[in-house]
Amino acid sequence: MSLPDSVLRDELIAHLAALDEGALRRRRRTVEDPCGPHVRVDGRPMLAFCSNDYLGFAGHPLLAQALQEGAARWGVGSGASHLVSGHYHVHEVLESRLAALVGRPRALYLSTGYMANLGIPSALVGRGDAIFADRLNHASLVDGARLTRADVHRYPHANLGALARQLEACPARRKLILTDAVFSMDGDLAPLPELLDLAERHDAWLVVDDAHGFGVLGPRGAGAAAHFGLPDTWRVVYIGTLGKAAGVSGAFVAGDEVVIETILQAARPYLFTTGSPPALAHALLTSLDLIAQGDGRRAHLTVLIASLRAALPLQRWSLLPSPSPIQPVVIGDNAETLRVARALWEQGLWVPAIRPPTVPQHSARLRISLSAAHTLEDVAHLAEALLRLEASA
Repeated sequence: MSLPDSVLRDELIAHLAALDEGALRRRRRTVEDPCGPHVRVDGRPMLAFCSNDYLGFAGHPLLAQALQEGAARWGVGSGASHLVSGHYHVHEVLESRLAALVGRPRALYLSTGYMANLGIPSALVGRGDAIFADRLNHASLVDGARLTRADVHRYPHANLGALARQLEACPARRKLILTDAVFSMDGDLAPLPELLDLAERHDAWLVVDDAHGFGVLGPRGAGAAAHFGLPDTWRVVYIGTLGKAAGVSGAFVAGDEVVIETILQAARPYLFTTGSPPALAHALLTSLDLIAQGDGRRAHLTVLIASLRAALPLQRWSLLPSPSPIQPVVIGDNAETLRVARALWEQGLWVPAIRPPTVPQHSARLRISLSAAHTLEDVAHLAEALLRLEASA
């Protein structure tokens, strides 16, 4: 028997009230300018430390010009899925360029990083197989693992010993190690060389989501695999995001020719969705040029990270040990974290408050995201405000 409409709706109201009581309801804000550090948000000017635009490309005039040129050349939509009639010459060129940049034989371009992470694990393993996932993996990797119907084993964050024991004890025929490269809420890096060593010892895949490393890490921004010098082996399946440091939209997976062809044939989020607009692919070709030429921006970003960390000798709160542009300040309590974020907002500083379930219970935090478009003065301004708020808390 179905419940009356009033009961169903009342349950939703009660759920929203519970979110409010636990200081867990998210709020959407409206940005009125192109992505950048200095933007107008909900009608007021703000200095933003919350986007994943790590190299400052999202509002770059050359990318805007390239997108206009792409729309003039290719139109707006693709018209169909890639395997029907929605795969254009510019998509093919982009995939070749992506493979060359990350040093892998072949790449496949997908509409979003979430879609990539939903589809790729299922193309490689299924029922009766086993996935070994870092406990702090992004939600998209968690969902992608669940959709495979394989047995999912979660190991404590970056704990190689625990992972080795799980792999040793598992009798599954096919095994897959699944990890972020740069963890999105802690900012630390996965031990990729050691994970590859375990994958080789236990005949497993190593699937790496480098959403926050591509464009930032490695020679010419080639990403975390290049940063660690991982060899070009069929065992590594490398996923990169094109809406963060690349400044545009979409994602890609790169690896062995046979592996990528298998993903193309089997990944449902790729097979059964309309192809990404070719104009975006055209803009991304310019983005790849900017990434490859972006050593100066990456060097400036490194300086900003070091400057922020040196300027934040926190006492009550904790600045996590992150070498990446993601600099989390753990406060702990949900309500206090929200209060601090609101106090920063009132001072014209936009830093998001991250709370469970995005992060573990009792580890609510401010997630500071730095961009090469920030200045040293921007970073000093934020650090001074945080130190004042901590002292007065």
